[in-house]
Amino acid sequence: MEGSGKEWSARPGASNRGTNQLGVRLYNERLVLSLIRLHGELPKADIARLTGLSPQTISIIMNQLTDDGLLRKGRPQRGRIGQPSVPYSLNPDGALAFGLKIGRRSADLYLIDFTGTVLKLQHKTYAFPKPESVKSFARDGIEALLKDLPEQLTSRIAGLGIAAPYEMWTWHEEIGAPKEEIDAWRTIDIRAEIARLCPWPVYFANDITAACAAELMFGHGGDHIDYLYVFIGSFIGGGLVLDGHLFPGRTQNAAALGSMPAPGSSAVKSDKPPQLMNVASIYVLERKLNAEGRNSDILWQSPDDWGDDLGSALNEWIAEVAESLAYSIVAAIAVIDVETVIVDGAFPTDVRRKIIEATRQAISKINRQGLSAFGLIEGSIGNAARAMGGACLPLLANFTQDREVLFKENT
Repeated sequence: MEGSGKEWSARPGASNRGTNQLGVRLYNERLVLSLIRLHGELPKADIARLTGLSPQTISIIMNQLTDDGLLRKGRPQRGRIGQPSVPYSLNPDGALAFGLKIGRRSADLYLIDFTGTVLKLQHKTYAFPKPESVKSFARDGIEALLKDLPEQLTSRIAGLGIAAPYEMWTWHEEIGAPKEEIDAWRTIDIRAEIARLCPWPVYFANDITAACAAELMFGHGGDHIDYLYVFIGSFIGGGLVLDGHLFPGRTQNAAALGSMPAPGSSAVKSDKPPQLMNVASIYVLERKLNAEGRNSDILWQSPDDWGDDLGSALNEWIAEVAESLAYSIVAAIAVIDVETVIVDGAFPTDVRRKIIEATRQAISKINRQGLSAFGLIEGSIGNAARAMGGACLPLLANFTQDREVLFKENT
C-alpha cells in the first residue's frame, strides 16, 4: 500500500463519494478527474480515501485514465513510512477545446488545453454583432487556430463551446444597434450554424454562466464551496456556484444580476427605476466618454489595457458601479447566503481592483443586520473569462460531474 508524505484533505466541492457498483465507471472517472483538477495532483491512496472507493477500483481507473492520455504520473514522493507515493495530475494535452465568445461589442475564439492554458486566440471588434459576420469570424478563426497544430493535438479536440448572451436582440437601444439588424438573432440557431462549420460537438451557454464555469475550473472558484459570481462586460451579469457545482437555475438564468433593480442610483434619469445593467455596465462608460467627445474604442479593442487617459469619466463610472453593485450584492446575499462574492470583468486589473475597493466601502455603509458575513474578492481571469468559459463547456460535458446540470437539453 502506498504511503504519502503529504496530507491531502477534502476541499470545497470535493466531498462527493464514488461507488463500487457495476456500471458506473464513467461516473467514477469523472469524479477522479474533478478531484485531481481541484487539488492539482493526488496519489491513488488519497483519491481512494476522498472517494470511498477501494484501492483496487482506483488503481483500475487511474491506469485507464493514464492510458487514455488524460492523466500523467509525477515523480514518486517518499513519505515517512511505506512505499513512495506517485502523484497524478491532468495531462495538458489530454483534451483541447475551442471557446467562442459572442459579445455585444466583440467576439473571441480561444483554443485551450485540458488545464486551461490558452494555446491560440483570435479577437474581433464590431459596433454590434451580426450573425453572418460572427459565422465568418468563427469559420476563419477555426482554420487559423488549427494551422500548424500537430495532428496528435488536433485529434484531442473535445468540442467547441459558445458563450453568448441570451436574447441577443434585446437592449438594442443601449448598444446603439439598429433594431432590424439585431432582430436577425431572433430566428437564428447559432449553435446549429456553428456546428455546420466544424466536425466536433458544439455546446451553448449564457456568456456569464460560462465565465463562472471558467472561474470554477481554472481560477479562484475552486477554493470556495459557494459563491456569487459577478462579471462586468458590455452589460453586467452574474453566475452562481453552490456546493462546488455550477447552479444555472430552472431556466439557465440564475443570478441574472443585470436585471436587478437599482433604485438607489442617481446615474440614470428615467420614469422607471433603472436596472443594475443600466448603471454598472461598460456601455455606460462608453457613453460617458462619447459625451465628452472622446474615442471609446479602446474599451473594446484593448480590454486588458485601457491606458491612463480615461480621466474623470472612469472615476465617475467606478463610483456609480460600486454604489449600485453594493446594494445588489447585499440583496443577493439575503436570498442565497453564499460565503463569497467574486467580481471580474472585461477591464484592466487596476480597474477591477478599484471597483472591488469602492464596492467594499459602499457595502460597509449598508445595513446588513441579520445577514451572515461574506467575502468580496477579485476574479482571476478577466476579459478572457467568457471565451475560456465557452471552451470549458466541452470539458464540462465530457470530463466533469457538472454535465447533467448544464447539458440536460443541450447535447
